[in-house]
Amino acid sequence: MGKWTSFLVIGLTLTFLIGPFFIIITAGLSAGENLAFPPEGLSLKWYLAVFKVESFRESFALSMFLAVFGTLTALVLGVPAAYALSRYRLPLAETVKTIVAAPIIVPGIIVGLGLLRYLVIPLDFTVSLALFMAHTALVIPYAVRVVAASLENLRSDMEEAAILLGCTRLGAFIKVVLPNIRGGVLAAFILGFVTSFNQVPVSLFLSGPGVRTLPIDMLAYMEITYDPSVAALSALLAIMSVGIIFLAEKFLGFSRYV
Repeated sequence: MGKWTSFLVIGLTLTFLIGPFFIIITAGLSAGENLAFPPEGLSLKWYLAVFKVESFRESFALSMFLAVFGTLTALVLGVPAAYALSRYRLPLAETVKTIVAAPIIVPGIIVGLGLLRYLVIPLDFTVSLALFMAHTALVIPYAVRVVAASLENLRSDMEEAAILLGCTRLGAFIKVVLPNIRGGVLAAFILGFVTSFNQVPVSLFLSGPGVRTLPIDMLAYMEITYDPSVAALSALLAIMSVGIIFLAEKFLGFSRYV
């Protein structure tokens, strides 16, 4: 393959990846009243308008709550699970790993429908509780896999040395293991946060009247209004996600864990 052919392939790949972002950002800059590309003039009014929509503010707060606290809960559950799977020869360990990875492997629509039919409806859970449990479950696989990757790169003799010097197993975990895998834990948090915040299929089944995540609220908004504000909000969310990943890569070496 020649040099110019390689440049052409790279250019086409970048266009395919970045093109949709360019279209969304530009459509949000439209001065017209309808969503269109190319835009009808340029204006920032729709980027400012998204902050005035009350439903967007409420659904953003809910999505932020689910993303932050759902991911923290997933880490509380996932870090010990990753430690056990990495440090001990557990019976049926491979089966456990497969079950933990199920929310990633199974399509989100099936996960959402299953949770609604066999958990939410029979147990009469509230919409908020159902969303919190679902988002936590969806993030646990990322917490386990990323933290396990960090543990595999950590020498186990460091922990054993701390225990031989009089530290308890729990104390060695807190004082030796956690400080050395904090990069992996933070990477797992960021990955889980972005995954939860942008979740659509599962949230679509579990959202209810007055309780909707931001992506679901955007879908509902587009059913009744076709102005460029949704494009502007989508651009802002894309920029937020890219910014988070960029900072994670710069300060944590995010690509080492995923």
